[in-house]
Order: sequence, then structure tokens, then C-alpha cells
Amino acid sequence: MAFSWQAVLACRKYLIIVLVPLVFLPLPLVLPTKEALCGYVIILMALFWCTEALPLAVTALMPVLLFPLMNIMDSTTVCQEYLKDTNMLFLGGLVMAIAIETWNLHKRVALRVLLITGVRPALLLMGFMVVTAFLSMWISNTATTAMMVPIAQAVMEQLHKSEAESGTTGQESEHTNKAFELQEKSPDSLKEPEEKGNSHVLVVEEERKRNEELEKKHLKLSKGMSLCICYSSSIGGIATLTGTTPNLVLQGQVNDLFPDNGGIINFASWFSFAFPTMLVLLILAWIWLQILYLGFNFKKNFGCGASPAAKAKEKQAYKIIKEESKKLGKMSFAEIEVSILFILLVVLWFTREPGFIPGWATVLFNKDNTSYVTDATVALFISILLFILPSGFSNQDREQEQTGGRAKFRAPPPLLDWKVVQEKMPWNIVFLLGGGFALAKGSEESGLSAWLGTKLTPLQSIPHPAIAFLLCLLIATFTECTSNVATTTLFLPILASMAEAICLNPLYVMLPCTLSASLAFMLPVATPPNAIVFSYGQLRVIDMAKAGFVLNILGVLTITLAINTWASSLFQLQSFPSWANRTGTCL
Repeated sequence: MAFSWQAVLACRKYLIIVLVPLVFLPLPLVLPTKEALCGYVIILMALFWCTEALPLAVTALMPVLLFPLMNIMDSTTVCQEYLKDTNMLFLGGLVMAIAIETWNLHKRVALRVLLITGVRPALLLMGFMVVTAFLSMWISNTATTAMMVPIAQAVMEQLHKSEAESGTTGQESEHTNKAFELQEKSPDSLKEPEEKGNSHVLVVEEERKRNEELEKKHLKLSKGMSLCICYSSSIGGIATLTGTTPNLVLQGQVNDLFPDNGGIINFASWFSFAFPTMLVLLILAWIWLQILYLGFNFKKNFGCGASPAAKAKEKQAYKIIKEESKKLGKMSFAEIEVSILFILLVVLWFTREPGFIPGWATVLFNKDNTSYVTDATVALFISILLFILPSGFSNQDREQEQTGGRAKFRAPPPLLDWKVVQEKMPWNIVFLLGGGFALAKGSEESGLSAWLGTKLTPLQSIPHPAIAFLLCLLIATFTECTSNVATTTLFLPILASMAEAICLNPLYVMLPCTLSASLAFMLPVATPPNAIVFSYGQLRVIDMAKAGFVLNILGVLTITLAINTWASSLFQLQSFPSWANRTGTCL
């Protein structure tokens, strides 16, 4: 019996792949309509994505096979959904991120900020959170976490070592003083052995208790440091359009479902909405982790009135960060080039169509109210420059390769090599994004979106803020056990249909739910950053669940606040836009 269950568990993926299509097969057989057929494909993909019975990217390719077979869409139309403007923006953003990682620019920024913030417990926590959040705005959350955790571990080890050494030194001097006093006060040598024995036992007991306290304190601070890195990498990713994939899924879905939206979701508009939200959530996360792992003694946490021993310990940890920074040396020519290109990319993104004034794209390139240049154009322009610009001036090897007594001249390599990009680029995400766009298009073409919209009209009686809050909670719970890309891909088309049906601005529910998909704080399997910090062995699942549960609630409340305040005026969420009124039922 035990063996049979073990066999079932071992082969569960094969069973899911075979049984799921068979269990739901009555749906298209009993209702052979396009809506039912499209619903069948969505159910299959949703379950395969949730269980990961097939790789996520492979599941994303199912519309290419099933939509033409079911006469929902022809193969050419489906395939066109897999490489759109949003995919190109994703690729361009990642090429820039790979260049930053290749030339170690992210590590230099991280260490420089840590040198500014210092190593007092609360400020150290804040320093790591600020650096991690900033880096994850521009490079992948996984790469940021993988780089920051070893730096945090080194700093923590040094703090622990310094604390143990300073404690031992203090203990030794204290024992010497006590022995000297005993020698002075009691010349009676007969009582000495007994007293020495008792004092030795007391000393050992005190030392053991002290070491236990030190270990406990170190473990607690290490847990807080590990969690602050994985949480701030997820929080930081929401601030920019290219920071995390769900943001790009939203942009793609809005452009796909509402073609006349006038590019309402671009880099500048997203940053204006998401960056303040990220800052508020980051501050709340910092306060919560401080309370949970450093206690309520804020004076002590900020190092106010610290003892000389504590200050010496801080100096040692600061020295470690300084040494790591010195190892990087001066900024190389390549690093300066990458920095300039990165700044140029961000400036071009912000000034393309800022909204309050005509951007450079509007003035120079866009004609007849048509946006020819998008954020993807800018990202690919900078990406191509990375393959053209040299990483130095010349490369002469005078040691081995000499021709006729002269050094052999070699042209310097470019800033980025395609081989490096090919190794580091997560190509599966391109297919995952495409699969989502194909699903959204299939829902629209088959009439499933319109059918869902009619069924969701009773929601009109519920207050709009309550709808947004409940949906955020649902997405935040769902994303704990499902890929955040798969979550947004599945829910956004349904939410758009619901919003249309109840004459609510689609962005009022789509924006908060996209942000909520990044609130995966409770489980190690929820996101790669969580898995990375968990692999270091200091955290238990209960630690992550306890800290993550409160942070999830804080996240949902912050997003609800954002959508009803600054986002409302930014995107005019209180009115139903004409570009969303496809059916003409909303006036």
C-alpha cells in the first residue's frame, strides 16, 4: 500500500497530464461552442501552470496547438501574439541588466550604499533593503538576491565574531580581577580549592549561558537580514515597468484588449504610480522586520548610547564592507560606459512621453497621433549599443604572443557578447508572456470575455474599493503557490471583462492585482528569491510564513491606499474611459 502511494506521488506529473484533459473533456463535448472550447483550454493551462506538471513555457505554447484545432483562431494569428512590443521591451531591459551584472556594477553600487548607511542593526537592515530594492528595479530579482545574500552573510559572520571576541576579552579581565581579590582577602589556603572549584563551575555556567544568548541573538538577526533581502527584491521589482514580468504582462494585456488606450501604461506613468507604492511598502516591511527580529528597543537598534565594545564590533563589520569595496578597485572604462548607457536609458524612458509636456518621441518621430516609437524601441537602441561599443582602448599581450619583437595588437571586445546573453537570458519568459497574450486574444475572439462580462454584472452593487481589496487578497493568496506571471496572465483578461461589465475603469482592478502578484512573501517556493535565502539553512518555513503573512496584509492595504489616492488622479480611475467602452453599453 505504501509502495503504491509512493509510485503515485512519483508519477503525479504524468497522471496530471493524462487525467486533467480527460476529466474536463465533457465541457467541450456537451457545449461545443467557441466559448466552451476556449474555456477548456484556459482550464487546462491554469491547472498545468498551478501544478507545474509541464514546464511553464511548454504550457504557454498550448494555444498554438489547440486554438487552430478548435477553430478559435488560425495558426498565423496565434503565433503573432508570441513576439509583441512588450516581449521586445522585456528583452531590451534584460540585456541592459546582463551588462550591469557582467561588469559587476551592481556590486559596486551595493557596497557603496552600505558604506553610507553604516552597520548599526536597524540602519544595516535599512541599507540592505534599500540596495536590494534599487537593484531589483533594474536587474532580475533572482540575480539581486543571489548577489546580496553572500555579502549579508559575510557582514553577519564578522559581527558575530567581533561580539564573541569582545565578550571573551571582557570575561577574562573580570575573572582575573576576581581571582586577585580572592588572593588578597583570603590568605587561608585550606578554603581556596573549594572556592576555586565553585567559582570555576559558576564561570563555565555563565559563559555557556552567554554563548547561548549570543547564538540566539545572531540567529535572530541573520533571519531578519535574510528575509529583508528576499522581501525587498520582490518589493523593488514593482517600481519599474521592466522590474518584474507581471508589470509587462499588464502592459501587454492592456494594449491587446484595448488597442485605443493611447499608450496609457508606459515607463513614466507606471513609475509615477508604482514607485511611491514601493517606498511605502518598503518602509512598512523595514519597521515590521525590525519589530519582529530586533525588538521594540529602537534606541538600541539605531546604536544610540552604544558601549565601546559594541562600537568596536560595528567597526569590524564596517571594515569587511570597506575591504570588499576596495577589492573592486577603481571604476574601469567599461563600467563607466555601462553606467552612462544605463542613465541614458532611464532618461530616454522618462522623457519619451512624460504626459505633462510633449516628449522627444512625440516631437521627433510620432505623426498623425500614431506612436511609432515605444519604450521597446529605446530599450533595443541601448541594447544594440552594448554590442557595438568597445570595453576598452586596446588589448596588447606582450607576454606570450609576439610577432617580430613587437606586441600583437588585439581589438578590445565589445561591452557585451552574445554568448553571455544567450546563457543568462531567461528565454522561457518570452514564451510565457506570449502564451498570456494568445490566451487573452483567444478569449476575445471566441466571445468568452463577453460571456464572462455578462455573468459578472451582479458585482455592480458592491462598492468599488471593496472589489479591489478582495481581488488583491485573492491574487496575493493565489501567487503564493503559483508563478506570478501565470497568475497575472490568467486573471487580467477576466478582470478586464468584469470591469467592462460593471462600467468600472479596467485599470482600477488590473493595476492593484498586478502589484498583488508580487506579494509572494509566505512560502520558500513562492519566488526564486525566497528559495535562495531559504537554502542558506537559517530560516524555517514558519519564520517565513509568520513574517510574510503580516507583510501580505500590509502590502494589500498599501496597494488599496495607492489605487484610491495618487493612482486615481494619475490614471483618472474615477471615470470610465472611452477606450474601454468596446461594447458601447457604458455611457
